[in-house]
Amino acid sequence: MNDTLKSALFLISTVILVHFIFSGFIRPEANLIIEAAKNAQTSVPRNFFVIVKDLEQEICFILLIWGIFLILQKCSKIVNSNYLFNIDLIEKKIETKNMAEEVINKLNKQLDRSIKNTPLIESINLALLRYSQTKNVQNVSDSIKSSIEMLSTKQDSDNAMIRYLIWAIPSVGFIGTVRGIGLALSNADKAIEGNISLMTENLGIAFNSTFVALMISLVLMLFFHQLQKLQDENLVNIQEYCEKYLYSKFL
Repeated sequence: MNDTLKSALFLISTVILVHFIFSGFIRPEANLIIEAAKNAQTSVPRNFFVIVKDLEQEICFILLIWGIFLILQKCSKIVNSNYLFNIDLIEKKIETKNMAEEVINKLNKQLDRSIKNTPLIESINLALLRYSQTKNVQNVSDSIKSSIEMLSTKQDSDNAMIRYLIWAIPSVGFIGTVRGIGLALSNADKAIEGNISLMTENLGIAFNSTFVALMISLVLMLFFHQLQKLQDENLVNIQEYCEKYLYSKFL
């Protein structure tokens, strides 16, 4: 199962689960609290259930969980392949074109598919292929540099969805703000007559959605920055691995 399908299935499952929690537990609890406040003729308390009960907050939680899943999925791939940096995969000197091709074939045959698709193995294969074509050691170094630059660009592109979610969550909160203010203004005539309960309730929707969205966005940004740190360290490790194990095989 590829990553795109896994992400889509996880998103669908998250939507169903979060909606079930909101409709079956959070909103009923919030309605009970609001009704009790109305009966007691007091202001609605700043309760967790009241703050997160609206649709915008539900969407924000869905996006948060999905974003964390995407981040952890990428992190797990990097962490699970880190052991490769302590293994000499080349093992012997490479002096001819045939020897370079032999190493490429060996890596492709002996390694699992998940390992062959790691950035380190792809970089090594590219360097060996360049050497087998040109028999020039300088081209090996150049290919590693270009490979790392390409990997950096690819990682940046792959993170586009996560960056979109970080941007989308506050936007959803702002939609709730606009909706809440719009509902509040529609009840302005009742507020003039002395009944401000509907107006304050709708303003609560506006402020609560923004508050929750900003908090969730901060959490997701923290996870995303940790992912970027891990990805940058991975590129540095690839460069250090090649200097330690690969370049020496051509001397």
